[in-house]
Amino acid sequence: MENTPTLLTNRLILRQFVREDLPALFSILSDPEVNTFLPWFTHQSMEETLSFLQTNFLETYSLPLGYRYAICLKEDHIPIGYINISPNESHDLGYGIHRNFWHQGIATEAGKCLLDHIQKVKTIPFITATHDRKNPNSGKVMQNLGMHYCYSYQEQWQPKNIPVIFRMYQMNLDGNVHKIYSQYWDQYPIHFIETDL
Repeated sequence: MENTPTLLTNRLILRQFVREDLPALFSILSDPEVNTFLPWFTHQSMEETLSFLQTNFLETYSLPLGYRYAICLKEDHIPIGYINISPNESHDLGYGIHRNFWHQGIATEAGKCLLDHIQKVKTIPFITATHDRKNPNSGKVMQNLGMHYCYSYQEQWQPKNIPVIFRMYQMNLDGNVHKIYSQYWDQYPIHFIETDL
């Protein structure tokens, strides 16, 4: 079974990245504002983005599980962002959107489409997602997707090597409403539950 089938929404096409998407991906990853709350440093060259494209997208499509998509508008098929679910045990949802398309519901629309697909094929029992506490807009996307806040923790974030307080959200897809992914809670000594969200 293809692990990244093309998906459609009213405005968007979610598809596999191809090498020809390099300029569009560089435009996203080279923007300092877009990358403020992302784990990697702002890209400085096409070569850097090509390596990222190959490692994080092109070479993953042969793996048995994991969803890594280019988010494109239907009218031109050019990537304006990306969305993925990691194949590891956290099933972490991640996304990034070109700054020109912020505040238009793109991440939520793409996320709902991907979650609908996953619930149909029943390959993943739950998903998690984390966001920097200083970036509440990302948390709003998680809430709009129906995810629920579980806890917060402080991590010395790499490769930027800065302390970040993350909020962890989760959605259970297998009917087990009480399951909470606890690895971050167990791994990081500074952890707590915020009650004023």
